[in-house]
Amino acid sequence: MKIKYLLWGLFIFLCQTTPGLCLEMINVQDMAGRIVKVPHDPARIVCLGPGTLRLIVYLNAWDRVAGVEDVEKMNTAGRPYLLARKELGKLPRIGPGGPGSINKKPDMEAVLSAGPQVIFVTYMDKSLAQEVQKTLGIPVIVLSYGDFATLDKAVYDSLIIAGKILNLDKRAEDIISYIESIRQDLQKRSKDIPEKEKPGVYVGGIGHRGAHGIESTEASYIPLNWNNAVNMAEKADSRIGSHVFADKETLLKLNPDIIFIDGGGLTLVLDDFLKKPQFYRALKAFQNRRIYTLLPFNSYTTNIGTALADAYAIGKILYPERFTDIDLEKKTDEIYTFLLGKPVYGDMKKQYRTIGDIAPFLK
Repeated sequence: MKIKYLLWGLFIFLCQTTPGLCLEMINVQDMAGRIVKVPHDPARIVCLGPGTLRLIVYLNAWDRVAGVEDVEKMNTAGRPYLLARKELGKLPRIGPGGPGSINKKPDMEAVLSAGPQVIFVTYMDKSLAQEVQKTLGIPVIVLSYGDFATLDKAVYDSLIIAGKILNLDKRAEDIISYIESIRQDLQKRSKDIPEKEKPGVYVGGIGHRGAHGIESTEASYIPLNWNNAVNMAEKADSRIGSHVFADKETLLKLNPDIIFIDGGGLTLVLDDFLKKPQFYRALKAFQNRRIYTLLPFNSYTTNIGTALADAYAIGKILYPERFTDIDLEKKTDEIYTFLLGKPVYGDMKKQYRTIGDIAPFLK
């Protein structure tokens, strides 16, 4: 094992000191604030941590990936980037991945065996990134999505950093412009609606380190925020950051006009309904048949394309007269096609039902 590290370190040293032997080297500041010398336009990369591989697929650099984590190979549910690029699941393993691997030393031998020229990783401390880079002799670039279950500016910064390294600066700029155009479109459609005319909304079943039922929600939820909606979860206590676990008593007090259920927790909600139908029937949204399902976007951090699609679904349901021009299924595939290169809504629909569909227990 040590011999492998030494040989690879020697190769990197030669690349950095021998003109013409390898790729041009550039200096990049990563999201941990480190200045890293890295090969420009590398042909072989690996992605560690939540959401890293997704960003590389967005950048159209999936064909440079030399290996993937076990968690990406074993579970494609709720991850459109893996549905679009199924060939990624056939690549060699580079370690377990998953939430338990965040900011932990990776499987060094597995990573080294993939022979990457650059290692991209999310949510790793500066000191650990430096240690891994020194041990393997491979540049480590730390990226970030910011806070979990959000769409933080850190995502844009990470795209710009990765785009610069991969010689895909224009693609990174196009992705950011596209996301911003959608945010602005949604904001424009809903910005002048008087507060008194807006229904109170609650989104249940949101994943948080695993699947949860109707009590699991978010006080800061991208699709609601971008639609200028009234998020009832903002009035709840028991927060873990933006995440909220609202018990049934709290939910009855909030008594939202409209409830959305995240597809990742839908099965748990259905099971709970069968056990406690009286609770659901006491809710105003149940009585008025205003409970709808969404596609889950919180799987190994934010699946941005799905969050954007959910935002259009929510907007069309809350303010139908403002979204008459939007065909939800076509819009969802338009978003997936831009970000992933393929329309994968059909696969997501098979897993999680029609986007914006009425909840099954109301049918």
